[in-house]
Amino acid sequence: MRFLFHLHYFGPFVMGVMDSSFLFLPFGNDLLVVAFVARNHHGWPFYVISAVCGSTLGVFFLDWVSRRAGEAGIRKLAGDKRYNALKNRIEKYGAWGLVVACLSPPPFPFTMVVAVTSALNYPRPKLLGAVAGSRAVRFTALSMLAIFYGRGILHIMNTAAFKWTMVAFTCLCIIGSIFSVMKWVKGRQSFEPAKAAA
Repeated sequence: MRFLFHLHYFGPFVMGVMDSSFLFLPFGNDLLVVAFVARNHHGWPFYVISAVCGSTLGVFFLDWVSRRAGEAGIRKLAGDKRYNALKNRIEKYGAWGLVVACLSPPPFPFTMVVAVTSALNYPRPKLLGAVAGSRAVRFTALSMLAIFYGRGILHIMNTAAFKWTMVAFTCLCIIGSIFSVMKWVKGRQSFEPAKAAA
């Protein structure tokens, strides 16, 4: 967090790329944007733009990998039951499914929704547009809350309880990210056989 704070306006961009990729960082960029805006109210538009651009770029990387894996590869990664459920929702609701995924908090499976959507060859410009627009709404709303409750947020951030909570949260993110990356690496090994079978 200290490193990201040193990056200033570029911090939410870096976190956004990681948050929207294969890593496990629930509420990561949300917390970072709130912390930045609570400290600097006037900079909120720049933090929002930075976070949106980072999230969109992270989704672009995820989309690229998922399209290469194809429907058969992502099905093996997600499991038949989960894949079919997500596929039915995406085919039924289209872009609205992406919007809900972008606005919903964890444990909503944002990464897998994007992966399945990409594997189904949903148009990339529409996918990235839906992500950017939805994330802009989300981060703008969080910024307004940070401005309104800024002093209270800063007071909480300076407490020992908050700092230890962030230590525990960081450990959870590291462990979750390791499992997430391992799952994708393991799944990637089966992408080619799955594509060949399809």
